[in-house]
Amino acid sequence: MAESGGDAGFNSKNVALRAQKKVLSRMSTRKVAKSFMDDTTADLMDNLYRIARNHCGNKREAEKVMKDAVKIVVKIGILFRNEQFSADELRLANDFVRKFRSLAMTVVSFYEVEFTYDKMFLVRTLSECREMLHRLIQGHLTEKSHGRIDHVFNFFGDGAFLDAVFQRESPHRKQLGLIVKNLHTLMDEVEPAQT
Repeated sequence: MAESGGDAGFNSKNVALRAQKKVLSRMSTRKVAKSFMDDTTADLMDNLYRIARNHCGNKREAEKVMKDAVKIVVKIGILFRNEQFSADELRLANDFVRKFRSLAMTVVSFYEVEFTYDKMFLVRTLSECREMLHRLIQGHLTEKSHGRIDHVFNFFGDGAFLDAVFQRESPHRKQLGLIVKNLHTLMDEVEPAQT
């Protein structure tokens, strides 16, 4: 006997995915975020928070930018884990990972090798990463998530912020050293996927 079409629009996987995203948006404190990421990534996020707070002098703004970063990272992780990305989107995600890995290696180099800092290169690469993320989430997340991406990349891609962080006598030098240590660990642990 055929069932009536009354439940044709219901999909438990979609409901579960929406619920995960909704719950996540309500609980984006750094403590909760640590339960969704490994220790090194959590340390990296904490060190980025400290630099953001020290640079802007505004604890609330620093917390907001980091909450936005965590929400984006975890939401993309939820989409990936629930196999929501098409083959083209997975290729784009892999391209993003390669680009972001290259950016991380550049940050390490700028810290470790004197007189190599190139603000325009960082600004351009961060802008390319931002656009890749926008394209990746286009069919999956809301305009609010696009706004979060812009907020994070506007903050960390600001030329004045980058100059303050990378100048040789920067008050952020110690924190940047800890970030570089985190990046070394992450790059040793994670190899980009082959396509």
